[in-house]
Amino acid sequence: MPPRCAVYRVQPFVAWRQTRIFDSPSTSRNGPLAITPSKKLEDSSMRVILLGAPGAGKGTQAGFITKKFGIPQISTGDMLRAAVKAGTELGLKAKSVMDAGGLVSDDLIINLVKERIAQPDCANGFLFDGFPRTIPQAEALKEAGVRIDNVIEIAVDDEEIVGRIAGRRVHPASGRVYHTEHNPPKVAGKDDETGEELIQREDDKEETVRHRLSVYHAQTKPLVDFYQSLAAAEGTPKYSRIEGVGSVEEITAKVFAALS
Repeated sequence: MPPRCAVYRVQPFVAWRQTRIFDSPSTSRNGPLAITPSKKLEDSSMRVILLGAPGAGKGTQAGFITKKFGIPQISTGDMLRAAVKAGTELGLKAKSVMDAGGLVSDDLIINLVKERIAQPDCANGFLFDGFPRTIPQAEALKEAGVRIDNVIEIAVDDEEIVGRIAGRRVHPASGRVYHTEHNPPKVAGKDDETGEELIQREDDKEETVRHRLSVYHAQTKPLVDFYQSLAAAEGTPKYSRIEGVGSVEEITAKVFAALS
């Protein structure tokens, strides 16, 4: 049987984040949001998978979780780049596949994951960002004996996400981000400081957002059912669904409560 494969190419990161009022993992609308690191017991751990559609606010909450629990945020893209740069055996295998225009198999990705989480900074746990993406990957992770403690789903309605992302406007020269509803410029379509025109990025256009959402629902959303079904058995990850609408503080409080 051929190895399970998924699309893993090292490429520039495309940001999918909420509007500027939600951008920073250390600030909120009302000023700095204090996150106190947890005191970890030697036998405790926090191994987390964070699920949610593009624009649901996973990046913001991931920042809070990693800070509070002192764990690294691990993405497959960063992991591949690091392994290739370090010249590890697995990294060289992945590089040869990618250089040939091929797709990195799930089996190789799982081995890279096991190599990564064996590093000292993962002693208290880790947070998987963007992995697993499919049920075969989740099953491979389980078969490989990689323990997961919590699966958190940040749930946001599609129309809310479209409104969050499609309303963004950007000043190209400075990178300043506005939102037509939540954080509008003083003059519509103009940067507050320079008066120059604001643009809507291709990734922020409604048709692009809806396409990304359709891919998420077709490919990644089934993971929710997979982990929900697992949660009923002893020794399996706890699954929690968090409504991702409300203030940053409210959502973060719900996430931390689910992880407690």
